[in-house]
Amino acid sequence: MSDEEMESLQEELEHYQEEKEKIRSVIGQIGGRASLKKDRAINTVFIVAISVIFTLDVLRHILQIAVPLPPLFSIEIGVLLVSIKIIYMITRQAKVEHFQFWILHSIEFRLNVLSKQMQEISREGGKK
Repeated sequence: MSDEEMESLQEELEHYQEEKEKIRSVIGQIGGRASLKKDRAINTVFIVAISVIFTLDVLRHILQIAVPLPPLFSIEIGVLLVSIKIIYMITRQAKVEHFQFWILHSIEFRLNVLSKQMQEISREGGKK
């Protein structure tokens, strides 16, 4: 390989590394590794809250222990918590789908640019 080809390959590699870092930062912003701890914390809070409500209901109905909550209140709170969790999951999925759309759009845009360049090259080759 000539020095010119090596320099060209080195430039392409550097460009690839820059794009890879940009993609990593974007993925982190929409829910990559950075939000993994946040997701686990939210899941833990929901599991603990629903477990406490379930335990209080078991104490009330099976063991006949007086619980300071109305009988249907725990069901209402449980339904509310599950609804909030579902809304949260839908929102997270929408972000992922938006990112996938963005990536596909970027790929399509680059393919169109490459196609135009190929057409220009073939026109120039035909004129010679």
